[in-house]
Amino acid sequence: MKKRDKNHIKTLRTSLITLIVFTLLCCKNEPKQQLKETLTGTKLQLKYASGFSCKNYGSYKVLQITKSWPNASKTYKYIIISKENAAKTSFLKDEYDGIILTPIEKLVATSTTHIPALELLNVENSLVGFPQTNFISSEKIRHRIDEGFVKDIGKNESINTEILLELNPNLIISFGIEGGNKTIEAIKKTGIPVIYNGDWAENSPLAKAEWIKFFGVLFNKVAKADSIFNTIETNYIEAKNIAAKAETKPTILSGAMHSDIWYLPNGTSTEAQLLKDANVNYLWANTTGSGSLKLNFEAVFNKAQQADIWLNPSNYTSLQNLENGSLHHTKFKAFQNKSIYTVANTTGATGGVLYYELGFTRPDWVLKDIIKICHPELLTNYTPHFLKKLP
Repeated sequence: MKKRDKNHIKTLRTSLITLIVFTLLCCKNEPKQQLKETLTGTKLQLKYASGFSCKNYGSYKVLQITKSWPNASKTYKYIIISKENAAKTSFLKDEYDGIILTPIEKLVATSTTHIPALELLNVENSLVGFPQTNFISSEKIRHRIDEGFVKDIGKNESINTEILLELNPNLIISFGIEGGNKTIEAIKKTGIPVIYNGDWAENSPLAKAEWIKFFGVLFNKVAKADSIFNTIETNYIEAKNIAAKAETKPTILSGAMHSDIWYLPNGTSTEAQLLKDANVNYLWANTTGSGSLKLNFEAVFNKAQQADIWLNPSNYTSLQNLENGSLHHTKFKAFQNKSIYTVANTTGATGGVLYYELGFTRPDWVLKDIIKICHPELLTNYTPHFLKKLP
């Protein structure tokens, strides 16, 4: 190579290095813009869910969780922003409970109710950790667990922080409980963002299902989440209208006894709402409360001895199990007629109950299951997804 060419290359290299250094110095010295919320943000449209809200300000979003558990008094507030925009923005961190950087490539979820939304939005590959993975029924996620892509991180009450830190997730989706979770509070101090999902605290089936939009916000898939929910809502309303045509309303018993206490849904629960929309006569439809009803055997027997159908006798999986649990169970007409149906026998490969994973997201399927059992003439070609007759 000629000496002139070498000098030319050397000059170009020096100029390039100078340009890079100058650019870096300019970026470094460029003042960050203070994040300010305004009234111009676009509000996420929600029809049923009341536990969360979101405003989109273009370069960032503000997500608020107002009901992370029933009667929660604290509102959690999160900023969702791209890594690029975050580098140019300063935050008053005391105003927010977390800064969530997108795209979210590694996620830890803590409830099986989170799994269906990830699949429906085609972001299930982001899941890298979950407590007690045996509870997961999804075939896609089970395959990823078997391949080692999703790690078991222990139990919700005592998450293995060592495994969690090795996974180094972008975000943990937890669920709020009154009194807090000491493990989750400790994880927050490591700098990993934790966000609460309060789907379970909503008071109607469609409100719980609408939390798919919460995941749509996190993964920048709001339009897709909205489309999926609209389909679920349409199916649910169509099923409800079909049920309204039923000429009879069978009487319904639910729950079962444990340690001399019979637990069953109160009349304001989502379970009771499903029974109402299925056009059946739930015998405790007029009760109220924030949790399960707790009654003695006599109170239940006096009202439901002649009930036509018994739905979801707790976690009992056979008539024999139900009899072994208490001989009192055998005294009901529904037991004697073997008219008992449960979700407990529809499970994944490792025993996880599918209803507890998918039921929140697909209330249309749950409603159709009940209609099929209680009004079989109305859905002649439908096969239930969750409910099966107790063997």
